[in-house]
Amino acid sequence: MKMIKKVLLLLLIAFGVAQFFGPDKNEGDLKSVNAFLAETNPPENVKQILKETCYDCHSDVTRYPWYNNITPVNYWLAHHVDEGKEELNFSNWVGNSVKRKDHKFEEIIEMVEAKEMPLESYTITHSEAKLSDAQIKAVVDWAQLVRIKYGMEAKPE
Repeated sequence: MKMIKKVLLLLLIAFGVAQFFGPDKNEGDLKSVNAFLAETNPPENVKQILKETCYDCHSDVTRYPWYNNITPVNYWLAHHVDEGKEELNFSNWVGNSVKRKDHKFEEIIEMVEAKEMPLESYTITHSEAKLSDAQIKAVVDWAQLVRIKYGMEAKPE
């Protein structure tokens, strides 16, 4: 029994010390998505959907929940955000080719229609991010218009 108490005490101390360490936060400026918004021109309702459901993982601006201050949760969230930004980063839109932008919008349509985005693990703690059928339709309709624009830009004259 003494050994179990010692192990638990060591684990508690390690957990306490770990709270002083954490990953860098993804706390950029919301202005970083302005180039994306200017180029894709989403209607106001879609802008709001993007802000509430996408930017935390797919831009340089993340709104962190209170539990992000707990190690190891903060490392899990940082990894999740890094993966999301690697896949699609609205703050880094300008440097992409028209072909890549079009492909990203194709993926947006597929993922939103299939209700794979936003992730269920995200909507569990962010209930405002759960998309209604009307919101899904609004995002898909806008994304299809953007794809038409990119398709016209990619065609040689």
